[in-house]
Amino acid sequence: MIEIVAYDRRWPSVFASLRDGLVGPLAGLVDRIEHVGSTAVPGLAARDVIDLTAVVDTLGHLPAVIGRLAPLGYSHEGDLGVTGRHAFTTPAGAPAHHLYVCTADNLDFAQMLAFRDYLRTHPDTARAYAELKYFLASRFRDDRAGYTAAKSAFITRIVATAAKITDS
Repeated sequence: MIEIVAYDRRWPSVFASLRDGLVGPLAGLVDRIEHVGSTAVPGLAARDVIDLTAVVDTLGHLPAVIGRLAPLGYSHEGDLGVTGRHAFTTPAGAPAHHLYVCTADNLDFAQMLAFRDYLRTHPDTARAYAELKYFLASRFRDDRAGYTAAKSAFITRIVATAAKITDS
């Protein structure tokens, strides 16, 4: 079920705790771990799920990453349809989160960062996005694919706007 909740001030600290628990096990393989998705935008309503992306130099590190994450309870799920981005299950008992691994030059990752950063600096756009998410969550309550697809035009427009600003 799709449920959008008001911004929770604990989300940054939940992200930090999850990141900190991964830094040691992934040392030498991961360059950085980014807080992405709506929970990474202060004040933005979101699903109560933290999205993290671990950035590697090369996907050649992926087998080692998979091996180091397994004892922590993560299982590799493949790319789930997003080329070059690998998803992992959430360990039992952990806060709700999605962990992904990709390279810094992954286009989807770059767009995700552009979208996040634009929303962080444009509160009116973030509010409009929250309103859209509430509306779509009620319309697509049990249809995650439909919910995600319905947000795509808004996201694409904002990513394009962010790219124009960067190119200026």
